[in-house]
Amino acid sequence: MRLQKYMADCGVASRRACEQMIQDGRVTVNGIPAVIGATVTETDEVLLDGKRLKPQDRRVVLMLYKPRGVVSTSSDEAGRRTVQEFVKDLPYRLYNVGRLDLNSEGLLLLTNDGELANRLMHPRYGVQKTYRVVCDGTLSAGEIATLTNGVELEDGMTAPAKVSDIRRASTGGTAFSITIHEGRNRQIRRMLEAIGHRTLRLKREAYGPLKLGTLRPGEWRYLTEEELRALSQVRK
Repeated sequence: MRLQKYMADCGVASRRACEQMIQDGRVTVNGIPAVIGATVTETDEVLLDGKRLKPQDRRVVLMLYKPRGVVSTSSDEAGRRTVQEFVKDLPYRLYNVGRLDLNSEGLLLLTNDGELANRLMHPRYGVQKTYRVVCDGTLSAGEIATLTNGVELEDGMTAPAKVSDIRRASTGGTAFSITIHEGRNRQIRRMLEAIGHRTLRLKREAYGPLKLGTLRPGEWRYLTEEELRALSQVRK
């Protein structure tokens, strides 16, 4: 088995991230610094930063409602709360599928299946993500059309999006739902900035076939077998 796949099966990270760890000299196999392309078996001693890796018997995928003010990383130099705090008592090494920025909230997947995470995040599969957004001001028909058809950002034109359920927010501004299938950094916030609006609230309500449902901020649950089957269809 390729070393990077072995590491992913151990719940370390995606294969691509594991390759970077190998290149950074953080991995040894039987006491020898590892190289990209190496193969291993379960009898080999694979160490990451001096700690032995072992394949995990159970694949774990769970859904967390990430609250605002929490970072989507395993640790934070500034001492801010991380998503790992909510699952720290579980006996698995979990990492998140993609990210939600500090001031965004909602559905975030965590798993110990590096291959699953890599496929769900890969642009090739175009997994749809739906957000409920509140922005300042009133969106004009032309601005809604721009969001729908594509917005020119510094890293290129965004792909077409679906905008629906547009209404006046109770606190002022405009509330609406938007579905995208790209994963650019702070994409929706930047799209709104490009047309002259500031994002006041951003909540992810769906990821592919999965819905946030009744989860409250900070709560999490394991995916059901039906949801896992639905995810497997997304990957094909």
